[in-house]
Amino acid sequence: MAAIDTPALILLVLAALGIIGNNSTVTIAMLVLLLIRVLGWHQAFPWLQKYGLTIGIIILTIGVMTPLASGKISLDTILSSFLSWKSLAAIGIGLFVAYLGGRGTILMTNQPTVVAGLLIGTLLGVAFFKGVPVGPLIAAGLLSLLIGKS
Repeated sequence: MAAIDTPALILLVLAALGIIGNNSTVTIAMLVLLLIRVLGWHQAFPWLQKYGLTIGIIILTIGVMTPLASGKISLDTILSSFLSWKSLAAIGIGLFVAYLGGRGTILMTNQPTVVAGLLIGTLLGVAFFKGVPVGPLIAAGLLSLLIGKS
């Protein structure tokens, strides 16, 4: 009797959650990881684990900065952001979230036992609440504030 490939089964369940939650991001990510697993490209996993987060943050930053690069956000718009209380609040919240992301990265590196819970919570949030999968870093940052570790 063949052994059940537990990681592949977990990826399938998470892909199904992505489909049920109508979230193509989760579905595609899980199917790509499943494909890598099925094709036997296991040597890709350590590389993805080491560099995937950095590559993802780079791509996310490119997406966020595109309006600036394309000229849709002008220098006047940037300067006026220091005049509105909403924009100043956005700057403050952006600083705080970046700080949390930094703490989260450290926590996830130093305490890998919390990663599974953070990932499950994030994936459920993405699948059922139309979230985006950037939550693990922020969640880890919040957790680090709660448990006093970084």
